[in-house]
Parts: sequence; C-alpha cells; structure tokens
Amino acid sequence: MNDERTLVNVGDFGFARSMLMHEPQIRWVDSVGSHSYLVQGRRMIGSADDCDIIVRDGEVSRLHASLEVTNDGAWVRDLGSRNGTFVNGVRVREAQVPDGGCIHLGATDLWLFYNQNAAELDLWPFERFGPLWGRSTAMRELFAQLYRVAQLPSTVLVLGETGTGKELVAKAIHEASPRVEKPFVVVDCGALAESLLEVELFGNAKGAYTGAMGARAGAIESADGGTVFLDEVGEMPLSMQPKLLRALESRMVRRVGETQYRSVNVRFIAATHRDLASMVNLGTFREDLYFRLSVVPITVPPLRDRLDDIPLLVEKLLPPGAQGVVTPDLLREMRQRPWAGNVRELRNFVERALALGARGALHLAGARRDEKGGSLAPAEGALPGVNADEPFKLIRDRWLDHLERDYLRSMMERYKRDTSAIAHASGLDRSYVYRLMRKHEL
Repeated sequence: MNDERTLVNVGDFGFARSMLMHEPQIRWVDSVGSHSYLVQGRRMIGSADDCDIIVRDGEVSRLHASLEVTNDGAWVRDLGSRNGTFVNGVRVREAQVPDGGCIHLGATDLWLFYNQNAAELDLWPFERFGPLWGRSTAMRELFAQLYRVAQLPSTVLVLGETGTGKELVAKAIHEASPRVEKPFVVVDCGALAESLLEVELFGNAKGAYTGAMGARAGAIESADGGTVFLDEVGEMPLSMQPKLLRALESRMVRRVGETQYRSVNVRFIAATHRDLASMVNLGTFREDLYFRLSVVPITVPPLRDRLDDIPLLVEKLLPPGAQGVVTPDLLREMRQRPWAGNVRELRNFVERALALGARGALHLAGARRDEKGGSLAPAEGALPGVNADEPFKLIRDRWLDHLERDYLRSMMERYKRDTSAIAHASGLDRSYVYRLMRKHEL
C-alpha cells in the first residue's frame, strides 16, 4: 500500500497530525446479518464475544486470526485456527490482503477495501517520551498512543519482539500517568519457578513455607497506588493464571499461607514477545486471562521497521564525549542489518564497537571485525579458533558462549520457541532456558 503521510497541523495535546491516505474497511455477512468494521492497528477476529471483529460462524475458532494495519498495508495472520485462514482462495499463515481481497474463515467471506478518505493519526511532537527515543513516524505515533493510554486506568498489554524495549514502554506509561509518585514494580514471569512466582506476586505469611521467617508483601501489594509490570506474562505457568485473573478482576490479593484477602489499588501492565492468541488456541494460555490483559493492546515496532531512528539511538547510546565519532559508513552499515535483537542488539553493537575501535572510536572496521567472527566474537556456524597466546579462561568462555548459542538456536527452531518443550528435551530448567534466550538475544 502506498500511503502518504504529511505533517499538517498541531492538534489536541500539542500533537501533530499525520495523514493516512488509505484506511481499510472490512465487510462480511454471517448468521446474524451484515457487518462493517473500520480497521486501525491490530484487531482480533473470531467467534468469541471479546474479539474486535466477531464472526458468528460455527466453523470459526474463538480466536481465529488477527488483522493488522501497517505502513505496508493490511496483514492477516492465522492464530492456529481449526479450519485455517484463506486469502483469495489460498491458505495462509500470514499474508498481505490487497484492496478488494477476500479473507475466508470457516464458511464466511470477509472483504477488505481501502478507503480513499484521509484519516488523521496523532504524532507526538517530540523525539522523546519518558525513557523512549524516536523520530520515525512509527515511534511518534506510538508516543502519542502511550500519552493517551497513560491517562486511563485500563490494563495494558505490550506486544513486541525481544529487545524492542517493552519494559521501557511500561515505565513510560507509568511516568506519564497520575500514578507517577507511586511504586513501579516489575515481576519477571519467565525467570521464576511457579512456587517462587506465586510468592513474588502475592507475598507470604510467616511460616508459609520452609525458610519463611517473616511475613512479606508481594509485588502487587507493594505497588499499591502504582503500577505492576508483568514482564513475559506468556511464560506464566497455566496453573498460576487463575490466581492472576482473580487479582485482575477483583483487585484483591491473598498472601501464601493466609486466608483473608487484601484490597489493592494498582494498574497492571503486562508484556510478552509470544503470540498469546495462538497460545489460547493451543490451550497453553487462558482465554479469559488473555482478554482481561489485552484491554488496551500496544505493539512496539521492531527496529527494522524504524531504521530512521538508528542515528538518534546511537547518539543516545554513546557515552559522554563520544558523540560525533560515528562515521557515515558505519551508519549505512547499520541500516542494512536485520537487527533481530532490536534495540538491545544495537546497544551491544555500539558497546562492542567502542571497545574494539582504536582510541575508542566507533568505526566500520572494528564493528565488521566483531560481527564477522574475529577473536572476540566467533561467527555463526563455525567453532572459534584457539590462540595459545590467550588465557585459558577467555578461550573456554568463548567456546561455551558459542555452544550455548548454537544449541539453543537449534532447539528453538525444532520446538518453535516453546520454552517448556525446550526445557523438557534439553533437561534444563525452564527459567534457565529463558535466561539463555535473553543472554544470546534469541
């Protein structure tokens, strides 16, 4: 889709306005009649009552597919449905839908049309929002959305790939909200065993378990008046999910080992890199918890979709006194990289290049030497060489990192990033698998 965006004026809250020249509309007829829906952002399609686009068709899964509008057009993604998703007669897992295209779900055809009437999108007028930086249209649209969401009490679900800065997004919402003077408490749902996660979330009474020498409040209770950030909520064990659901619905918590409930006034923000809707269809995530968490879904764009932000991000990542040392050649090189690890990978790239470059300069030769597998970073698929002039510990650690990265990448491909399956097959604890994924930015 060829969309033209032009800065035309300043709107409410000081926002600039971006003109999106095509806005998709989806139309369909099901068992209860004809329908029309104007699509913005990411929307869920299915037969469940909480879906954005509800299709009354017995052959349509409760969470069947997602439809997302991006700068490139409208994209449909199957969510592991029973009967599949088809675009213009072809079964797809994910595909772009052309103007006038037909999405076939179950026994229902949904037709998508791009309106020619311009629609206004808000743009944040600055390159910064809290701890976040960006000058691209995608990020300034995100900043405007975060500002509006921050003023509301609604639960937020932050979606995005690993390394995109989902925790910073949550922190930015908290800092722009009326709760800014109250605590911002982070719980890493993927790094704790189930028993520890329950205590971390809800606290415990004295003597509730061996070693519980005193009573303590959990994260939710400690954040009273503020915000609880549930990082990687998709890794939460299924047996823990009803307990979180109760806290979300009632704003009441019960410490482990106690019988009475305590009232809390908190806002919940959750984040995940997983496709929770697909997990619902697989039975590994509760549907009611998914809808309770995704009251306001926010998608953080990957770095490859906002390459215009790289010069600004590099400038902010450089230490004081190092600004201006980045060469045009290096910036061109950065724009050509896929950045699978997103901003986290960019940060590591900058740090490594600074360490390797002569006199601390961030230059192309040092960065390329690192990325192509020099003495400090073995190349993918090739074992690192042995240099007898180097200390044994340095060589050993380099080989171990290489083994961890290649083994984990292979397991992730085999088990489609299912951390529980990887842990079972490898004999590793699930929390350790998760730590390895973070360490190697996978």
